[in-house]
Amino acid sequence: MSEQHHIKINYVIGPDGSPLTVADLPPPNTKRWVIRRKAEVVAAVRGGLISLDDACRRYTLTVEEFLSWQRSIERHGLAGLRATRVQQYRQ
Repeated sequence: MSEQHHIKINYVIGPDGSPLTVADLPPPNTKRWVIRRKAEVVAAVRGGLISLDDACRRYTLTVEEFLSWQRSIERHGLAGLRATRVQQYRQ
């Protein structure tokens, strides 16, 4: 018999370097996705605070949309999440 142990993560380090808990995440009804909010959700998923499925369900995101945020951060840092500069960063 194999038992799976799930470690409960209480917080991760957010994009600004401070602790980020589930209570600190953007509310589920968020409509305006500013850089900070996107980065917080990406940090929470990366750090194991919430799962990708939970994030997508909570924020009505597609997996592709979340992964595009993650790729933008990896390639261009937080500036890659700026909606007004999308074309500049998509090369």
